[in-house]
Amino acid sequence: MSGIFNSSIGRKFAMALSAFFLMIFLLQHFAINILSVFSEEAFNSASHFMGTFWVVQYIFQPVLIFGVIFHFIMGFVLEIRNRNARKISYVKNNGGANSTWMSRNMIWSGLTILAFLVLHFIDFWIPEISTKYFQGDMTGLLPDGNFRYYEELHHKFENPLRVAAYCLAFVFLSLHLLHGFNSAFQSVGANNKYTKGLKGFGKAYAILIPLGFVFIALYHHFNH
Repeated sequence: MSGIFNSSIGRKFAMALSAFFLMIFLLQHFAINILSVFSEEAFNSASHFMGTFWVVQYIFQPVLIFGVIFHFIMGFVLEIRNRNARKISYVKNNGGANSTWMSRNMIWSGLTILAFLVLHFIDFWIPEISTKYFQGDMTGLLPDGNFRYYEELHHKFENPLRVAAYCLAFVFLSLHLLHGFNSAFQSVGANNKYTKGLKGFGKAYAILIPLGFVFIALYHHFNH
């Protein structure tokens, strides 16, 4: 681990791998959440499975939390080192001449996303952990016998301020991904005949997945 942090290439490679891991999780998270738009029953079933299957709870979930923490810590380490390395060159050159606004402000989009994750944990993850492991309710059922997952999700998006915060966070996530996706591919050496296709895929992912989450939030807000 110390070798990774001491090597610029190693740090970027580790950052890229954690980014790919989180992108896969984000896609899986979206695949389940979009079910809430089309089928309450399907969303409840998928959510209950993910919330009770031991492999997800005791293996994937801790790995995911570690991945999130690792990605943000590594991002801050890289940003601090990059800023220190650019201080002298910025005195002589225009910092925006050879880089995009997003590449120079990844730290701010990252902090916005981190703030959103804290809100998301308070909204969903912490109550879920409390219900299952402190209250001892692993059934996921409401008093009427139906699963609670859809009702909880639907209720959360009733507040317009929460919906606005979610939508803003996903706009920043899209901007973050637009730069981060290509940067991650470069860090793992994916510069070959497939580069153009990978960039196209990355751009589509960076726009469509956050847009999909915005659609889910707006759908539930306007269908109360």
